[in-house]
Amino acid sequence: MIIPQHTKLVMIGDSITDCNRALPIGEGKGDALGNGYASIVNALIAATDPTSDIRIVNMGVSGDTVRDLKARWRTDVLDLAPQWLSVMIGINDIARHFNRRQLPELHVSVEEYERTLDELIASAVRTGVQGIILLAPFFVENDPEDRIRRMTAQYGEAMKRIAERYGAVFVDTQAAFDRFLEHHYSMEIALDRIHPTQVGHMIIARAWLQAVGYRWES
Repeated sequence: MIIPQHTKLVMIGDSITDCNRALPIGEGKGDALGNGYASIVNALIAATDPTSDIRIVNMGVSGDTVRDLKARWRTDVLDLAPQWLSVMIGINDIARHFNRRQLPELHVSVEEYERTLDELIASAVRTGVQGIILLAPFFVENDPEDRIRRMTAQYGEAMKRIAERYGAVFVDTQAAFDRFLEHHYSMEIALDRIHPTQVGHMIIARAWLQAVGYRWES
């Protein structure tokens, strides 16, 4: 695995990362990391490599867009001084375009999304973050021509460009879900096509671990 031993790793994002993590800082024993992919990643690493001592901190906040991430970046990332950083954000930026109750000025364009992410990742690099993992937003939908699914792909490409720009690890979570959807219907693991079940969170965790080169015992 490319993440060194004794690393402090902050995972930040929206509700898919949050998953009822402890407040104000999602760190510690029990349910502190929530019940989603962050907790699964932590459990798999700890169970299969007891010497790794990877210290995971979950700073996901439900409902966040990149604008919200920017507003709390100083306190929830930079001030925590992680050696590694994992970011998954975007589905709320996308979904606001399809919520008729939202005012147009609340929409987050793909251009703003990419520009803001670039600014945030650049600041993390400047302050000494040694490794960055960026997860593409995903939409659990079998039809690739679905409007939200197509927009999600655009935001995913923006996330991929940021990863390439900064030499970050890119996790193609949409591709990971698509492999599952070749054999199953979307509502089996995400009734609203956004918030996954435990199987869905395992898909994210597995893709994350594969991307960082983690190999658990067979």
